[in-house]
Parts: sequence; C-alpha cells; structure tokens
Amino acid sequence: MIQSINPATGQLLRTFAALTPEQLDQRLTLAADAARTYPQLRLDQRIFWMRRLALLLESETEELAATMTAEMGKTLSASREEIAKCAACCRYYAEHAPAILAPEHVKTEHEESYVRYDPLGIVLAIMPWNFPLWQVFRFAAPALMAGNVSLLKHALNVPQCALAIETLIRRAGFPRGSFQTLLLETEQVETVIADKRIAAITLTGSEAAGRSVAAQAGWFLKKTVLELGGSDPFIVMRSADVIAAVDTAVRARCMNNGQSCIAAKRFLIHDSVYEPFTRRFVEAMAAQRVGDPTVAATQIGPLATPKILDTLLAQIDAALAAGGELLTGGKRLHLPDPLASGNYIQPTVIANVPLTSDIAKQETFGPLALLFRVASIEEAITLANDTPFGLGASVWTNDLTEQQRFASDLQCGSIFFNAQVASDPRLPFGGIKNSGYGRELSSQGMREFLNAKTVVVAELRGIHKPQRTLFEIEQND
Repeated sequence: MIQSINPATGQLLRTFAALTPEQLDQRLTLAADAARTYPQLRLDQRIFWMRRLALLLESETEELAATMTAEMGKTLSASREEIAKCAACCRYYAEHAPAILAPEHVKTEHEESYVRYDPLGIVLAIMPWNFPLWQVFRFAAPALMAGNVSLLKHALNVPQCALAIETLIRRAGFPRGSFQTLLLETEQVETVIADKRIAAITLTGSEAAGRSVAAQAGWFLKKTVLELGGSDPFIVMRSADVIAAVDTAVRARCMNNGQSCIAAKRFLIHDSVYEPFTRRFVEAMAAQRVGDPTVAATQIGPLATPKILDTLLAQIDAALAAGGELLTGGKRLHLPDPLASGNYIQPTVIANVPLTSDIAKQETFGPLALLFRVASIEEAITLANDTPFGLGASVWTNDLTEQQRFASDLQCGSIFFNAQVASDPRLPFGGIKNSGYGRELSSQGMREFLNAKTVVVAELRGIHKPQRTLFEIEQND
C-alpha cells in the first residue's frame, strides 16, 4: 500500500493501492496511443492548454498548497511560492516553445540543410517528494510543449500531490493519455523502464536511485537525465557584505525545511570575516521558529519522514564524533500535541569538522549547517570542490577578479554571486560529478528529450524548384 502521512503530526491521511500489472499495461497502452496522435496537434493548441494550466494553478493555489503542506510538511507560504513558480514555468514554455522548437537552418553546399526537433515519445519521470509540484512541472511543461507524452512515478509519500497534478493537466485540456500518474511501488519501476514503449527517463533523487535507473536504462539504450542532489558550498570572502550574506545564508540552508538539493550545506568563510559571520549566523539559526507548517509564523516545519529525521540525527552525531564543535541545536525537537509525533529537529550549526571526515563531503537533508574557515581563494576553491557532488555554489564577493576565478574553477552546474542558488525556467539547471548529468529548464532542458534530426536536400538540376523550400514550409507550420 502507498500511504500519505502528515509529517507534522504523524497522522495517516490516505492509503492507495499500487497499480496491478494489468492496470499498468493499460496505462502504458494509453500512453502509446497518445504518443502517436498528440505530437500531430498544432503547437498553438498546446500553448493554449499550457496557459490554461497556469491559470488553474493560480486559481487553486490554496487547495494545492494545503495538500503539499499536509503531505510533506513544507510551510504554507513555501507551498504557495512553489505553485506560483510552477505557473511561471508553464507560461515561460508557452511563450518560448515556438522559438525553441523551430527548425534551424545550417549553411552547407547543399540546396537545403537544417535541423528539426522531434519529440522522442513517452518519457518516464521519477520524481522526489521535496518539491512535489515544482519538480514535476519543470519536467512536464517543456515535455508537453515539445509533443512528448509523460508518465509520472512520484515519491511514495506524496500520492495526493501526484494525482492532483494529473487532474490539473487533464482539466487544462491536454488529451487523455498525454500525462498520467502511475501509483507504483519502487520495485515496479524496473518493469516500466524495460518496456519498449518507454523512450527516455528523467530522475531527480538520490545517488543510489540514479545509479540504479541509469544502469537499467543504459542496458535498454534509453536516454536519461539525472539530478542527484548536492553538497553546495556557500562561500563568503573578504569583500562580501556580511550582513546580507548571513541573511541569505540562513534562507539558503533552511529553505523547504532544509530539504533541497540546492540548499547551501557547507559554509566556507574567509578568516577576515569568520567571527562576525559565525556570530550572526548562529544567532539567526537558533532564532528560527520551528513548528506547525500551517501556522503563518512558522519558518521551519517537520522533516518529510521519520527516516529522514533519523538520517540527519545520525549525521549530526557523526560530525560531532569526528571532532566537530556544536554551536547550536543538534537535537530532535519534541513539540506538544497534536505535533508530538512530528519529525521536528532543531536548526543546527557545527564548526571545525575535519576535512578528511566523510560527513564533510556528504549531502545533508535538513537544517544542518557545517562551518569551515578558509584563508585564501585557493583554499576556498579547493575545499568547495572537495566533494563528490557538483550542483550549485553561492559565492559572496565584490571583487571582480575573484568572481572570474570562482566562475572558471568551481566544479558545479551553476554559480550565483551574492545571491542564493535557485532554479529558473529561463536558465539551464543541473550538475556534474555525482550530482548527475543533463539539464532541465530553458531551451537546453526542453531539447534533452527531442531528436535533433538533420535534414539535407541535395540540388536536383533541371527540375523546377518549388516556390517555397522544405525548410520554409516547416518553419511556418
């Protein structure tokens, strides 16, 4: 059974039965039928549906936000912001899809030569629980606009969010079978990946999940895009505005209850500003209001599952056992009823963890910050890169020379100077090393699941040429 459990109270909300093999095959057949007809629909029709989807998200924000908060524990304000971001993503692709999908002329010695972009077919999306709507929409919006058919296998703890997404997309007008939610147990996923009707897979999740899916998809020679998390550095140099850096550092560590792949996790602070930064940062972390995510004043809600809480507590113990210094927090937080069974933890700051320890390089999911002192830009870059991950980095410096050096030498998919790392529909998002491969969002993300098809028309001498070339016809379709 698939269970929806409120992490703030431990209350069982609903249970769902996983699809039977017969039901799963019916869904795959429906998707295959849609994959033959859906790409033939005019792009302006898809644009209309995508804009209507944005309107539905905005008009039903409160209901959707309540569902997200109940299933995974993020604050209501964070849920509302996530829904607004999903609507913005829909509008971005509705506006920019014609340009992204347009054929591109390439000058050669031939009569005509160009590249056209065709959908691959059915794409399976295996999505995590931490951003139950955004993670899906940043895949689904470009996939649907491109003419691909989508199947969603969402995280087991957010089934109501998964079903709500399918309902929204169908109500917006997208045809039956173009997007379906599959309520599956983890062990059923391999069957879907192996099915010959699946063209590609995208996954956001853990390293273990990424390795498993990539191995299975590789065996069947299917395209994959993986986003596998990170241990993002937050670097503060001598020229930084320390007060602004601290304010952003707290948000960057505690966003989404600390459960974000691009949350700042390792704080690398220059000697010259280490003491004032640390003092302000520890005070601000200790002052964060932890509690009921439905209460407006709450800044940090519960962790999503008891397992995540246990894992984070074990990582805190490991950091202290390795020689780290506890500056604030470090314990499970026990709140009065009806929150007594919730997965709450104190915001935690630990300094001086040995660089050789495993915990200094791991991803941590929750409001745990590790502080490190650096003496130079060389040391900051070396320490920032000393991790298996390479997703994002936030660097605080007003020195242009330092910015150039960080931009070229940091091993990651994105760098934000004097700002928090964030995903944006206008910019490609993804990582390197153990953070995965491929890109989501922007034109690059849309084209990950398109076939860049080369078309060449040789000159035929003595034959009357048509008034319009094939490229011009396709360009105007």
